[in-house]
Amino acid sequence: QVQLVESGGGLVQAGGSLTLSCNASGTIFRHVVMAYYRQSPGNERELVAQITGGSTIYGDSVKGRATISGDIAKNSVNLHMNNLKLEDTAYYYCNLKMWPPYTEKWGQGTRVTVAV
Repeated sequence: QVQLVESGGGLVQAGGSLTLSCNASGTIFRHVVMAYYRQSPGNERELVAQITGGSTIYGDSVKGRATISGDIAKNSVNLHMNNLKLEDTAYYYCNLKMWPPYTEKWGQGTRVTVAV
């Protein structure tokens, strides 16, 4: 059984920065993609950043302000965001996709609040 444990988040001042971390434990399959998504009230869950091997993808709203890094072989990722804006306030969820067979897991979520 795979579990994702998240850490980081909390209250941050606008213009500031934060780092979220996610560690996966349990049986991990051969192919892995790890990502962070976020969801704020009234909005759909959206991709923040994704990493697999040496490849990364960023959501349009965080491009240039976010960096996802980590050691996929150790099943851990970090998401660093700077120049935080009020609209970055949301619950942030770690996501793991792995195969074969295809399996997807979500972390418990961590709240990030950006305030002036």
